[in-house]
Amino acid sequence: MMNLVYRQPWSLMDRWRREIDELLTRSSDASLPFPAVTNSTAWTPAVDLQEESDHFVLRADVPGVALKDIEVSAQDGTLTIRGERLAREHLKSDGFEHIERAAGTFLRRFSLPESARAEAIKARYVDGVLEIEIPKQPRVETKRIAVTVN
Repeated sequence: MMNLVYRQPWSLMDRWRREIDELLTRSSDASLPFPAVTNSTAWTPAVDLQEESDHFVLRADVPGVALKDIEVSAQDGTLTIRGERLAREHLKSDGFEHIERAAGTFLRRFSLPESARAEAIKARYVDGVLEIEIPKQPRVETKRIAVTVN
């Protein structure tokens, strides 16, 4: 059972904003085979969550983001991942350019279950994937207490 839950109260509004921005900034040149997508100011990396017997694993796809531009924090039962993928410098050229890869900032928040040990969270970044390991508290077995009659 997955107890780690991601929180994105504004994700639907963000998606609508991006789609509206795309419609409004679309190139008016009908000769282009595909609409041009401009770099946005926010994007959302894809995330996988997995629960093991003694820990949770969160993996986020953040290709093209420098390690120095990634921040992971845990506070008040919330795991926060934020960062920024910098836009590529535009070279002056007379040729065609079609941009689909988003650049800009991202922010993801996840509610940590009570069983998570926030002080022991570890994160590593390999090949564009941020992997966060969240250890669980050792499970305390219920102790049955004998009732005596006086």
